[in-house]
Amino acid sequence: MADTAIAEHARSAIHNTGERVTPARVRVLGELLGAGRALSHHDLEHALGADAIDRVTLYRVLDWLVERGLSCRTLGADRVSRFSAQQGGRGHAHFECSACGRLLCLAAPAAQPEGLPAGFRAESVALTVRGRCADCNDT
Repeated sequence: MADTAIAEHARSAIHNTGERVTPARVRVLGELLGAGRALSHHDLEHALGADAIDRVTLYRVLDWLVERGLSCRTLGADRVSRFSAQQGGRGHAHFECSACGRLLCLAAPAAQPEGLPAGFRAESVALTVRGRCADCNDT
């Protein structure tokens, strides 16, 4: 995580949950905030480099971030879970390239569903648009 502003944003977001701000939580959320795309567990291990967090801790941190609404988990067509920073709201949209599998976060939030039956309440919305990215569209 190169940017101290990203690290401070991660630290602040974790602090706002009312729970402990740990170095592992800050580092993982910082990577997600700075990535601009959804990252798999393997991607995060690689991004953390030589200072990698052990696998079990990384899984626990990712689960914790999802449970607290700071990250969202998306299952790609390849059945690999990828994680991205959840920035405001309870809806998150992605674009998944059907050719290379890249999963990008979209700026527009996923729309909240209309017409839910009486007594139903949406807690989150996940939207994945599938197609071909600019790199794969040229081939």
